[in-house]
Amino acid sequence: MKSSNVVKVSFKQQMLKAREDAIIETVNQLLAEKGFEAMTVDEVAASVGIAKASLYKHFPSKEDLAAAAMVRVMQRAQAFIKTLQPASPPLDNIRAVARWTMEVKLAGQMPSLPSQNSSLRATLMGNTEYMDGLMEVSDTLGAWIEAAQKGGTLNPKLPAIAVLYTLYARACDPVLEFLKMGGQHDDTQIVEMVLSTCFDGLNTR
Repeated sequence: MKSSNVVKVSFKQQMLKAREDAIIETVNQLLAEKGFEAMTVDEVAASVGIAKASLYKHFPSKEDLAAAAMVRVMQRAQAFIKTLQPASPPLDNIRAVARWTMEVKLAGQMPSLPSQNSSLRATLMGNTEYMDGLMEVSDTLGAWIEAAQKGGTLNPKLPAIAVLYTLYARACDPVLEFLKMGGQHDDTQIVEMVLSTCFDGLNTR
């Protein structure tokens, strides 16, 4: 009887996890398409096919839904960074992260969140998984930035934090969407163009 109960609990946990994954995937898609302000909890529940009350059992607020989506993206970023070779030139790894970020953005998988929203900011800052992931990614990128500046491949006059924020800005860069809407370039070409303006600047060499 004991093992039967264990199986039932395990199955229930699997179902709850599957539902949460579906919710987060839907939220991620809606945030990428519409942004935080336009997304509604009713819309999320309807898209997943569950009652609003059931949704709130998993995530008690719209802010918590957005935080869960950001945790998932941060986990993907951490996993990608782990695939890079620590011995590679720091600038190569920085460019690889910037490229990955823009590819995720162009694929419609990067949540779009407002920069000024006190309740959302408080929820994100109170989310341990998100903050731990953000700190890990920032520390890794920061070390690469400082190493690249020391090696002369990045401008040493720029504060490392400014370079870091410039990299993070690629996750919400409207230039990517403008170029895509123009229809004259494919995603690979768009990424390479924006990478060039980001790392090489606009001046002729």
